[in-house]
Amino acid sequence: MDGGLLALGCNIFNLGFYPAFVAFPLIYRPLAKGAFASPRAWVAAIVAAVVGLQLGAFSVVLETKASGITDLPFGTFLMLMQPIHLAIGVVEGLATAAVVAFVVRARPEALPEAAAGGGAAHGRRAALWGLIAAAAVVGGGLSWFASTRPDGLEWSVAKAAGKEEVGGVESGLHRRLAAVQERLAVLPDYGFRAGGEAAAEADEKEEPWPAVSAGTSISGLTGGLATLALVFLIVFLLRLRRTAR
Repeated sequence: MDGGLLALGCNIFNLGFYPAFVAFPLIYRPLAKGAFASPRAWVAAIVAAVVGLQLGAFSVVLETKASGITDLPFGTFLMLMQPIHLAIGVVEGLATAAVVAFVVRARPEALPEAAAGGGAAHGRRAALWGLIAAAAVVGGGLSWFASTRPDGLEWSVAKAAGKEEVGGVESGLHRRLAAVQERLAVLPDYGFRAGGEAAAEADEKEEPWPAVSAGTSISGLTGGLATLALVFLIVFLLRLRRTAR
């Protein structure tokens, strides 16, 4: 996650609000019309992913400008962020459609439109455990093979500023919070903390590929488990609310 805890609020909004409250209810659901395995659903997934990412990318530009801690030119940054995330959105839409198609074929009763029945709960559990296993494999092992090339945001920043990192006027509060984050980070940069000379040597070395590292695996598994725990907590609270009513 770019920015760590200091950017957590923006990341939650950009990655959560637009897909959940714009892309899914206003684009995917009307276009797919419940036909999750049809070509219509694939098109709906791609369009929804593109729109969600475009809105998120635009918000990143606005938030970066509003932060006042970078010297990125707004117009140039915007014109770089939107096209690169258009391409990313198409790929993410295909991945989303593939996952939905898999669930439709493997456990159709796990989908919300499926009729309730004795096997529905079992089907949901089976699909859930399958997805958990897939997330564990990706986060714990396939994460070693993540590309070392810049992502969409890093690429846009480098193109807009002519360098990989940009600076600006940081407030005293921002510097203090950044220092706290650096001091408390358990798995900084998706790995174990290295101190002193080891950290300096690591910065000078070219990043290996694949990045076979226990720290990378633990970071992936920890992030996946934390996300899963948060999802279960939200579902539990929603059920409590429904029961109370």
